[in-house]
Amino acid sequence: MNKPRVSAAPRKVSLTEKVIASLRQEIESGQREPGSKLPTEPVLTEQFGVSRTVIREAIAALKADGLLEPRQGAGVFVLSPQTRANDKSIFAVDYAQVSDVLEILELRMAVEIEAAGLACIRSSVAQQTKIYEAMARMERALEKGEPTEQADFEFHSAIASATNNRRFAEFLEHLGDKTIPRAQLRRRPPEAEDQKAYMQMITGEHRRIYDAIAARDEDTARKAMRDHLSQSQTRYQKLLTQR
Repeated sequence: MNKPRVSAAPRKVSLTEKVIASLRQEIESGQREPGSKLPTEPVLTEQFGVSRTVIREAIAALKADGLLEPRQGAGVFVLSPQTRANDKSIFAVDYAQVSDVLEILELRMAVEIEAAGLACIRSSVAQQTKIYEAMARMERALEKGEPTEQADFEFHSAIASATNNRRFAEFLEHLGDKTIPRAQLRRRPPEAEDQKAYMQMITGEHRRIYDAIAARDEDTARKAMRDHLSQSQTRYQKLLTQR
C-alpha cells in the first residue's frame, strides 16, 4: 500500500516574498515614483498585516535588487527600476536579483517533483542509467575540484526525460542555464564559502533522489526532489537579508 502523501509545509519566508512582490509591482508599474519616500515600518506592517521583521527583510531584498535606497536619518526611497535585458520570456532572469532565482526555483518545484514521481513509474533501465551517470559525473567533478553545473543540469534533464513525457524535458531545456543558478548568481549562499562541503551536501541530495527512482519508490522520490529544491530555496533566501 502506498503511503499517504504529505503536503509540503508552507515556506517560512512566504510572507516576505508576498511583500516583496507587492512592493516590486508598485515600483515597476510607476505606482510608487522614483524619488518618493516609502511609508514608515509601522505603516507598512499595518498595510500588509505582517511583522516588522518581514518588512525589514522585504526592504533589504528590494535594496539588494536596486529598487530601494535607505538614507541615513531620512527613510527609504524608491529608485528607478533598471531596464531588464531584451529577453521577454517568462523565464527571463536577472541574476542580480535573488528574488528572480527564487521564483524560478518555485516554478521548478511545481514541475520537477512530479517528474521524479513519474520517472519511478515510467523510466526504462537505460533512462535510469543516464540519471546515474549524470550523478556520477557530478560526484567525480566535485572530487577533482571541477565545475559541477553541467552535470547537475544533465541530472535533472535525465529525470525529466525519464518521465517519457517530452514536455518535461522541453521545460528544462527552455530554462537552460537558469535551472542551475549558482554559476551565474553574483551573490552566493553562505554555505558556498566552504565550496566543497556545500557541493557535497548538494550531491548527497541528488543521490537520495536517484536512489528513490532506482528503487521505483514514487513517494520517496517526490519527497527527495521536494527536499532538494526546498533546501535550494532556503539557501538562496538567506541572501535576501544579506547586506
